[in-house]
Amino acid sequence: MYAYNDFIGELRPVHNLYLSVLQMTLQLGKMAEDQRPSSAEITPLEEPVAPTALINQRRNRKVRLKPSKLSPIIISTPVSDTRGEIAVIETHVRKLVENLKSSTSLETIREAAFELRLLAKDDENRISIASCDGINPLVELLLSPDLKTQEHSVTALLNLSISDNNKIMIANAEAIGPLIHVLQTGTPEARENAAATLSSLSKFDINKTRIGSCGGIGPLVDLLENGSLQGKKDAATALYNLSKTTENRSIIINSGAVKHLIDLMDPATGLVDRATVILANLATVPEGRIAIAQAGGIPLLVEAVELGSPRGKENAAAALWLFCSDSKSNRYCKRVLEEGGRPPLVALSMSGTARAKEKAIMILDHLRNVQRLYGKRG
Repeated sequence: MYAYNDFIGELRPVHNLYLSVLQMTLQLGKMAEDQRPSSAEITPLEEPVAPTALINQRRNRKVRLKPSKLSPIIISTPVSDTRGEIAVIETHVRKLVENLKSSTSLETIREAAFELRLLAKDDENRISIASCDGINPLVELLLSPDLKTQEHSVTALLNLSISDNNKIMIANAEAIGPLIHVLQTGTPEARENAAATLSSLSKFDINKTRIGSCGGIGPLVDLLENGSLQGKKDAATALYNLSKTTENRSIIINSGAVKHLIDLMDPATGLVDRATVILANLATVPEGRIAIAQAGGIPLLVEAVELGSPRGKENAAAALWLFCSDSKSNRYCKRVLEEGGRPPLVALSMSGTARAKEKAIMILDHLRNVQRLYGKRG
């Protein structure tokens, strides 16, 4: 019969291996920068795999360490050690969480937040951290006066938020207010990761409303204006999600976001598609159309129809359709014609996506009606 002492005997060498490898990966992690993978999709961005502690790969029964910018280190382990690996990880996670909750040493708390930040890059570790009540103390540390601790905590929460269950737990831990605090006061990296976490949480409609009502949109617009390129991407992604609700659209418009979105329509930013889809959402309300037109957005939307990506052309056409179908004014149709919008719309009606073709055809019908009304030739 397999005795408990036998199990402990097998567990001890795994534990010792874990601690030595963890120490090595933490040192590697301090040297490597956290980077997000580039993506053309408007979705929450996950921090990429960087040096982590012990990651259990159940399918092939291997423990993998993936130091950023270095070749993977693979340590094979017998199938019988799997229970030991899991137990070691959970034991260490509990210790880290306890350090967050009860330690009086700033260095200990900062190091624990940093280790959890790294561990949270793995799916199974995300589950372990949440089940060990790691989310609540990380949320509390968002208000830490120590900016590095704050940065580690918000990045850990960003990684944890990749899990939908954790999104719910983070929101239920009243994290939205503290995340907005980090967005306003943190280091540049912390602000970017706070925006990305808010974007992740805003997958759920109730959180879209909470973020808007808690004052999160203004700081996101500020990051859209003044942030790094990564900060602008994170802010734009969050604002895209938030712009799906009517209440938030008005707040976004009144916060002055349209001008900065127009600035991002420059192809050199690499953010034209993100800006276009947000403008299309804002154009669904009259004040949005007014703000976009006043900021010079119509010529840029016409340009996106002609030169944009397939998705960008589709969203630009959707926005122009909202302008041209505005029953209170034909001046938007006239402006589209003046900007040479008809030829690219004709081309889009024949070669775009199904939705783009539909919008282009409807716009062209409106343009023909306006031309007839004003006695102008197409």
